Amino acid sequence: MSTQPINNGIPVIDLSPNNLEPGTPTWVRTREDVRRAMEELGCFQAIYDTKAAEEIHSDILAAAEELFNLPVETKSQKLSDKPYFGYFGQHPSFPLYESLPVDHPATVEGSRGFTDAMWPSGNLKFCQSNLAFSKVVVEIDQLAMKMLTESYRIKDSFYDEYVKSTNYVLRYFKYKAPKEDEDNMGLASHTDKSMISVLHQNHVNGLQIRTRNGVWVDADFSPSSFIVMAGDALMAWSNDIIPSCFHRVIMKETGRETRYSLGLGSIVKGTLQTPQEMCDESRPMLYKPFDQFEYLRFYESKPDHKPECPIKAYCGI
Repeated sequence: MSTQPINNGIPVIDLSPNNLEPGTPTWVRTREDVRRAMEELGCFQAIYDTKAAEEIHSDILAAAEELFNLPVETKSQKLSDKPYFGYFGQHPSFPLYESLPVDHPATVEGSRGFTDAMWPSGNLKFCQSNLAFSKVVVEIDQLAMKMLTESYRIKDSFYDEYVKSTNYVLRYFKYKAPKEDEDNMGLASHTDKSMISVLHQNHVNGLQIRTRNGVWVDADFSPSSFIVMAGDALMAWSNDIIPSCFHRVIMKETGRETRYSLGLGSIVKGTLQTPQEMCDESRPMLYKPFDQFEYLRFYESKPDHKPECPIKAYCGI
């Protein structure tokens, strides 16, 4: 079986490349497991075991620690005009939390450009670690999307265009351990604005997923595991068949270790619309065509009055 009902009810699916060959019975079973998990929970835990998995895991977490040890002035540099593509930290509402994004992280140019901005004299190890890890999570993102489009019998041209036109961003996250008198909320409940998010972390847990019946469950990780999560854009693309996944971070243990994690997000360039294959008489089209970057700007423009369901407020019919 490709799925095991463990991790507090979060499906665990083996996506390791040596176990999957398109068109084989294992591929088809795994593809349907991915679809079912996304429809029921909006996420699953992916096992992506390769020969280099442990080395990539240790290298990227060392890179995250090195990055956040830089001065705030360095981390706060404006590197992009895109919404939510900047440093976040030192915020009174989220004192435990910092994040920093890398645009186009799976390209040599993107990885090198970010590295040179943070370390003008260069940091080859960071650049290589960022690039190697980013290529892995992009592979996971594209594998999940390929399985979903196949399962829903979406035209191949959509997946081909998805691979060509997607803008990836890799976010580094740091969550300080709270002091005894501090709130343990690392990051409040939210959904991502991406198509798909792929999350990874060190050994310090804290991520919680909200099930459809409103119960929060803990997500546990191993060095070769990732949480694959549906964002608002995927919910709109799927015509509400796949829910965007509510999640939060709770730092339960006071005075202990720092939590480092990473999240890859996918943003499709240009106009994104719900495929006709996701609609029928019983489920008419629920969303107008939209631009993901414009959706991010819409969300950014409402810092104090977020709609209950932002994607429906932005482009719902």
